[in-house]
Amino acid sequence: MKPYRTKRPLAVLAMVTVVALAAAGCGSSDSNAKDTAKAPTKLSKGEGALNIIAWAGYAEDGSSDPKVDWVSAFEKDSGCKVNVKIGNTSDEMVQLMKTGQYDGVSASGDATLRLIAGGDVAPVNTKLVKNYADISPFLKDTQYNSQDGVNYGIPHGWGANLLMYNPATVSPAPTSWSVVFDKNSPYKGKVTAYDSPIYIADAALYLMKHDTKLGIKDPYALKQDQFDAAVKLLETQKANIGEYWSDYLKAADAFQKGSLVLGTTWQVIANTVEGAKAGTVKTILPSEGSTAWSDTWMISSKAKHPNCMYRWLDHITSPSVQAQVAQYFGEAPANPKACTETEKGFCDQFHATDADFAAQLHYWTTPTKKCLDGSGDDCIDYQQWTKAWNDLRGS
Repeated sequence: MKPYRTKRPLAVLAMVTVVALAAAGCGSSDSNAKDTAKAPTKLSKGEGALNIIAWAGYAEDGSSDPKVDWVSAFEKDSGCKVNVKIGNTSDEMVQLMKTGQYDGVSASGDATLRLIAGGDVAPVNTKLVKNYADISPFLKDTQYNSQDGVNYGIPHGWGANLLMYNPATVSPAPTSWSVVFDKNSPYKGKVTAYDSPIYIADAALYLMKHDTKLGIKDPYALKQDQFDAAVKLLETQKANIGEYWSDYLKAADAFQKGSLVLGTTWQVIANTVEGAKAGTVKTILPSEGSTAWSDTWMISSKAKHPNCMYRWLDHITSPSVQAQVAQYFGEAPANPKACTETEKGFCDQFHATDADFAAQLHYWTTPTKKCLDGSGDDCIDYQQWTKAWNDLRGS
């Protein structure tokens, strides 16, 4: 059984597998000053074509919906004809990038480190992307898009893994993730959790706040005893779980029907439930904070159309395009200037400009043997996370 991370725009469903292999360790920095020799210092004329791998909903040309099109304007302005390959999984995206047939990819945090470690993506000169200056600082130079002071990508959009509950059933209103991990939960059988090995980080985050003796500093950098404790907590939680979700539409449907009343969610799921008018749900960021996801546009180290790719990076991060993508896909835009062009209240709902909110998030990052918190070379890598999750789920 393969767990899926479902990434679906409001009108397009794409099943996304979160299966990652171990990657080399990484670091972060304030700039991409190092290794700039591998990144261009200026742009030349576009090559006339652009081949990219993208999640469904990230590069729309009007073929899915005539009203949804930000690719055609780019083609007209740049002279670069865009060819889009929809990537259904992070694993698939990594393999496709290895072929050298694509100029870039919209990679999630469970793929970015593999692409960097494999030499499949090139450093990015952010000075050549004028809109980069406007991107939210908390998305820049992170452990999932930079390494050793070198920037390898341009942030695209992000979202938090929130706690959703039905207030008609769940009382008192929860404030902590303890409500989903309580072995004596009164909501046993109606709790949900995200179906992926990366969900182990949610348990680790909870333990980081509630069992300080374990010494967890980063929910993606776990030593053996810390990892074992997180898995044990999930084994206890399993008795409460009515359904692990991967397809967000199915998760929304379960809340609408009342078979689920509490658990991990994305804001877009809550919006879907509310839109169906089948009941009221609420979402909160619990006191412990939460895990989250952030996607990054990366350039192939073998790109045949690098000048067109750089022009795409600037186009896709422009305020107007960011607004279109965010609303169509259901995420917070990386460029907060997009919020002046979204529907009223959209960015507030997705916390797009809330730095304090973002500071409480721990973005998905592929766990590696080299501990991401710098504590050594004895952390549990994602291959072992995957094995433990499959064992837990009975796969």
